[in-house]
Amino acid sequence: MTFDKAVLVLEDGTRHVGRAYGALGTTLGEVVFATGMSGYQETLTDPSYAGQIVLQTAPHIGNTGMNDEDPESRRIWVAGYIVRDPSRVVSNWRANASLDEILVQDGVVGISGIDTRSITRHIRSAGSMRGGIFSGEAAAADADEQLRIVRDAPEMAGLNLSAQVSVEVATVTTAIGEKIGNLAVLDLGVKQATIDNLAARGFEVHVLPQSSTFADITAIDPVAVFYSNGPGDPSASDAQVAVLREVLDAELPYFGICFGNQLFGRALGLGTYKLMFGHRGINQPVLDKSTGRVEITSHNHGFAVEAPLDGPFESPNGYGQVEVSHIGLNDQVVEGLRALDIPAFSVQYHPEAAAGPHDANYLFDRFRDLVIASQKDAK
Repeated sequence: MTFDKAVLVLEDGTRHVGRAYGALGTTLGEVVFATGMSGYQETLTDPSYAGQIVLQTAPHIGNTGMNDEDPESRRIWVAGYIVRDPSRVVSNWRANASLDEILVQDGVVGISGIDTRSITRHIRSAGSMRGGIFSGEAAAADADEQLRIVRDAPEMAGLNLSAQVSVEVATVTTAIGEKIGNLAVLDLGVKQATIDNLAARGFEVHVLPQSSTFADITAIDPVAVFYSNGPGDPSASDAQVAVLREVLDAELPYFGICFGNQLFGRALGLGTYKLMFGHRGINQPVLDKSTGRVEITSHNHGFAVEAPLDGPFESPNGYGQVEVSHIGLNDQVVEGLRALDIPAFSVQYHPEAAAGPHDANYLFDRFRDLVIASQKDAK
């Protein structure tokens, strides 16, 4: 069997030559690594990976194929894909296609047969950076020209990608069991497992476009508002922050995850910053300060909130006392915020955990309880 050549080029000039995997051509994006040993289908279809070339640190990828049940959104979002040893055989009764077939079908350019451990170690020391995969005829292009193309690509810092991944028209998922009320979900890149978990807690889930105004949100008569995960730099989402401030001013209960945590931080008056190489995977340890419990959690973020880790502090934007509720144990990054004077909280990770452990699934119950308590207080 013969394989087309592929080249991975990083913006610092690092080059890795391997085999083409998926579609042939050229793709550009921020090169990041994900540490999950399973759940590649959920990773590929997570809208938070838009604009990123994802490297899987697990060496063997594709052995369970692809199926129609596990996608987390309507398509694959990664800009490119890097694996070491793709499976040549699909071994799962639910599979109806191979990973390679779907990558080709969706036009995802990838590379295999390279030392992914070496690249991961390089990113951990040098930081996430722009890169490009050149395969097929593009692999034969001049090395200097390939590097120029990579360096001309936009950087992730300052990039707003919400409009690329959000729904264009509102969708509704019916509540399961006794209905609590309508929930406004601002779709910044929401995953299907999140919608399912919210519906399972009794919310009629209205997924709204990222461009929705506060008037659009209140038009559905919501009992609460939820901001989803999503790609891009939170500092480039001023419009969504302004809408969130209106939500907080109205004292509507609020829950945000991942990107929604960063925008909550900004709405409170806190800053955000870009992490050196981010947190991506399904094995990240997080401390819940309220219980002292350590959770193993699913992450996908390259930015974080700046906030004091110890004790309550005053919201710079006038929302009363706030505290950091969760802390990442690998690097002491803020992993959650809780407002003490208004009904609002957020976490930096993925409680829906698709794929991943279910340690943090209780957060959906905590949100439901917060909404019910707010309804009782309003009577």
